[in-house]
Amino acid sequence: MKILVLLKQTFDTEESILIENGEISEEGVKFIINPYDEYAVEEAVTLKEEHGGEVTAISLGPDRVQEALRTSLAMGVDKAIHINDEELFGDELKIAKVLAAVIKDQEFDIILGGYMAVDDGSAQVGPRVAEELDIPHLSTVVNLKIEDNKAIVDRDVEGNTEKIEVELPVLITAQQGLNEPRYPALTSIMKAKRKPYVEIEEDDIQLPEGLASKTELVEQFLPPKKEGGKILEGEITNQVKEVVQLLKIKEKVV
Repeated sequence: MKILVLLKQTFDTEESILIENGEISEEGVKFIINPYDEYAVEEAVTLKEEHGGEVTAISLGPDRVQEALRTSLAMGVDKAIHINDEELFGDELKIAKVLAAVIKDQEFDIILGGYMAVDDGSAQVGPRVAEELDIPHLSTVVNLKIEDNKAIVDRDVEGNTEKIEVELPVLITAQQGLNEPRYPALTSIMKAKRKPYVEIEEDDIQLPEGLASKTELVEQFLPPKKEGGKILEGEITNQVKEVVQLLKIKEKVV
C-alpha cells in the first residue's frame, strides 16, 4: 500500500504570539508538526504496519520544516518530500495546486492529512488537493479501516458519527480522536537521519501557467485585551435600554 501524508509545521500551541512591524515574530519560537497532521502521520504508519507498503510525508515551507519532516520519519514514515521554494508559498488555493502537482508524480492508494492547521484553521487544503486530483475525500475522520480496496470510516459530524465506505484512492483528513500519536524512540530518531529526504523547487514540477494566490494578507493584529464586564442595576426595562445604548454607542454593533 502506498500512503501519502500531507504535513504542515505550525507554532507550538503553548507559544505566545507576538507581532512586530505587522509580521508574526518567529524569534525563539518552537515549531511542531501541526497536531491534526500528527494524527495523520500516526494513522499512516499504523496502516503500513497492518497492510505493508510505504509512507511518504510531503510538506511545503521554509528550511525549518525539515525538523517536522524528520520527526515524521522518526515516527515511522519512510520518505520525506520537502517543497522548499518561496515562489511556491501562498494561500490555500496555491498550496493545494502545488501539492497536487507533486502528488501526480507519486503512486498512492490513500492520502492522509489533518482536518485543519491550528495556525489558520481554514480546513481547505486537504479537500482542495482531492479536487485537484479528482479523487473523493472524507474529512473529520475518527476511525479508519482498509478492507478489500475500500476505506471504511467513521466521521465526526457535529457531535454525531457518520459511517461511510469509499473505494480507494481517497483523501482523508484526521480529526482528534482518530488515534494517539507515538513518541519516537531514540533508535528511530537516529534511523530517520538515513531515510530518503528529497527537496523540490519550482523547476522540478509542472504547475499551471500563471499560478498565483487569490487572497492577500493585508494586516495582522492581536485581538484587544478583554476588559472587565459591566453589571447593570435597576429595573429590567431600564437595564434593557442601557444595553441597547451601550451596543449602539460604545460597541457600535447595532
